[in-house]
Amino acid sequence: MKKLFTGLILFLGLSMTSYAQAVNHDEYKETITYLQGNSIYDRGVMTFFEEMRDYGFAHSGPFMKDAQTLACIFMLIFFSLKCYEMMAGDKKLEIMPLLRPFALVILLMWWPIFCQIVAFPTDLIATKTEALFGTQNDTNNALRLDRAAYMVEMADQLVEYQAVTEMASEQAEESDKDLGTVVVDGVKGFFSDQILAPIVQMRIRMQTSLQLLATQIIELVAIWILRICVYIIFMIQIIYSTVLVILGPFSVVASILPAFRDAFTTWIARFVSVNLYVGVAYLILYITGRLQQYALEVEIDKYEYLLSTGGGADRLEKMAWLASNGFLSFGLVIVAFFVTAIAITTVPSISTWIISTSGITSAATTAGRMSSSTSKSISRAKLI
Repeated sequence: MKKLFTGLILFLGLSMTSYAQAVNHDEYKETITYLQGNSIYDRGVMTFFEEMRDYGFAHSGPFMKDAQTLACIFMLIFFSLKCYEMMAGDKKLEIMPLLRPFALVILLMWWPIFCQIVAFPTDLIATKTEALFGTQNDTNNALRLDRAAYMVEMADQLVEYQAVTEMASEQAEESDKDLGTVVVDGVKGFFSDQILAPIVQMRIRMQTSLQLLATQIIELVAIWILRICVYIIFMIQIIYSTVLVILGPFSVVASILPAFRDAFTTWIARFVSVNLYVGVAYLILYITGRLQQYALEVEIDKYEYLLSTGGGADRLEKMAWLASNGFLSFGLVIVAFFVTAIAITTVPSISTWIISTSGITSAATTAGRMSSSTSKSISRAKLI
């Protein structure tokens, strides 16, 4: 909490200092970078997520021996059941079903490599969408800093405009006095120009700096809501994928038993769906990044128009509206940040649309049944 208040006071002080002199865009961009972060999505946190994404592959061994032990026990149970069925005459000898447990045990021996092979297609998608997102994010970040510089320049322009307007209004009210007050008006004019005008300008400067501070606080809240939503999605993906990799061998072991035959195919579907979170998230961030770019460019165009020398009375009227608005933002960028925050929460649903767990399970089960029936046909043909 102390750091937050310190940052706000620092921002207010820097804003007041920047008003006292010509606006330096580069210095103010450094201030915004320090207060809001080096990007819309902090680069350090995103790099941390990239490094943690492969954590499960490198730490998949704690339960491997336990899974292998269970696999041996379940293989004995499986072979006992098959032998009993053949001894009772319920089923004939089938080679392919008996080879399945051995294949699963071999898979356990190469478990990290198998997980990387399964995740390879989703990693390709994530790499391509991450490249699109990176380019778009760099563009938006540059526009964000340019817009911040225009905003503080607009605040400085409003200070001068309001100060001149207020002083002109006071002088117009006193212009209808008779000639007997010329000396008094001269003294008051000197007092107004040398003492009152700086005080009025300082009051307006403080009012405008508070408006700028309120605007930056609202935008900072919007950015952090967006960041929290993005970070939660990436963190959920890391947690889910790590748990699936580390505890996945137990799904392989359970699928040895006929009662849990679909456990392994269900695990594959969920693992692929979870790894698809990254590619879908970057794709959504890229699409919504286009929206952010549009909002930033529109607000920059509006600031450039208000800061231009043309426009006449229409420009001054819009500046007066902006000054009385209470905030120095047009709201488009804030809305774009909130839209992005809402859109990124749809990643799990979209990933499930693309990779359906039930669909993959049904397909794998059907393929297993087809292979089993094919082996039966081959064995019958041999007996004939």
